[in-house]
Amino acid sequence: VQLQASGGGLVQAGGSLRLSCAASGRTFRGSVMGWFRQAPGKEREFLTCITWTGARLYSTDSVQGRFTISRDDAKNTVYLQMDSLKPEDTGIYYCAARRELYAGTSRSADDYDYWGQGTLVTVSS
Repeated sequence: VQLQASGGGLVQAGGSLRLSCAASGRTFRGSVMGWFRQAPGKEREFLTCITWTGARLYSTDSVQGRFTISRDDAKNTVYLQMDSLKPEDTGIYYCAARRELYAGTSRSADDYDYWGQGTLVTVSS
């Protein structure tokens, strides 16, 4: 089972990026998929997740309204659309998936069993 994140890069503040996470090795149609971020010198933090029904959970106000998670089960891919980016959004972005099928949303990294390698997002001021 592999999760391959892509789409990171360098962007100016106020800009947008769209991250993708392609899953292989099994279908994630019934799985909760999430995005986490690790900023320099900080611990990994939860950003958002989406269930098999399309229900979404976002982290605190820092990303809600600016970031949007979506999924395309036909492509076994989850996306993170990031708008109005700020320098403090800089970090490595990881996608993750829960092994348990038809589970609920979770903010805890411990609940996620599969992780991508991360993609670097740098927002310049």
